[in-house]
Amino acid sequence: METTLNGGAGAGAKTPWHLWVVGGVSLLWNSGGAVSYTTTKLGMLEGSGIPAEQIEYLANIPAWASAFWALGVWGCLLGSGALLLRSRFATALFGISLVGLLGLTVYQRLLSDLPASYQTMGHSLFAALIWVITIALFIYARRQQVNGVLR
Repeated sequence: METTLNGGAGAGAKTPWHLWVVGGVSLLWNSGGAVSYTTTKLGMLEGSGIPAEQIEYLANIPAWASAFWALGVWGCLLGSGALLLRSRFATALFGISLVGLLGLTVYQRLLSDLPASYQTMGHSLFAALIWVITIALFIYARRQQVNGVLR
């Protein structure tokens, strides 16, 4: 199933069905990141089951690393919305998200004392999954832009 938003033959690239799937799933996925970021920044983690050492670590992230975290989270969420709107800005927003993810990863893995509870295989696999998804979204958006689907 392909749809057009402008209705005319030859008036623009058709929207492939997978754009709606990728856009919708990525919007849901990135909403989880936005909720996590927001609850952390609003100090709402007490009583959530997160270990105290993780809450303390998150509360003490320096402003520059927190800015990278914000770029990663909000860039990806906005990129998902832009993808659903067929906006070419989706590619740039996913790129900004990658910059944010890189900055936060450098801080976490190289410049901070990561709590032991963050140094588990599960956390490492989840961090790798975030990288894979973010890179895949950037590549997907770029391909859709090159194909004329994003305008």
